[in-house]
Amino acid sequence: MSSGQQRGRKSRDRKDKNEDGLPGDLLDRVVKIKRCAAVVKGGRRFSFAAMVVVGDGKGRVGWGYGKANEVPPSVSKAQKQASRSMVDVPLVEGTIPHKIWGHFGAARVVLVPAGAGTGIIAGQAVRAVCEACGVHDILTKSFGTNNPVTLVKATVDAMSKLRTREQIEALRGVELGPAK
Repeated sequence: MSSGQQRGRKSRDRKDKNEDGLPGDLLDRVVKIKRCAAVVKGGRRFSFAAMVVVGDGKGRVGWGYGKANEVPPSVSKAQKQASRSMVDVPLVEGTIPHKIWGHFGAARVVLVPAGAGTGIIAGQAVRAVCEACGVHDILTKSFGTNNPVTLVKATVDAMSKLRTREQIEALRGVELGPAK
């Protein structure tokens, strides 16, 4: 393949992505931007860290953490990392299939399925994950730390543990009784 053909292929791939460099169907939420100061000879030098949640709204979600000397590059680094680390989340009629606990560090999050029309009852960090994932009805409660970075990681941990009835039946090799 000549270099002209390779360049043509790369430009075709770029058309499928939006201005942030993400695939066109992904939506992202900036959860937290932190500013860090390093004291140097001439004063303070600031750098920025961004926590971003990316999802397709149809059951895939991921988080990313990026650092840079300016805010836009840190956000784009976080978006790129989030799009690479996406997990599949089974959804049942706009909610999750069952109650689940997730934890990361000192943060613990419980996610409870809710009936249609309930909405997303969650704090800012957990809400960002649920919206990006495509969950419309859910009840949540967080315990321990209220650090948004840790809460996002705990929420994604909980969502990665979710299984549908069909998946459990296939894993166990049995047929489960009727749902309650």
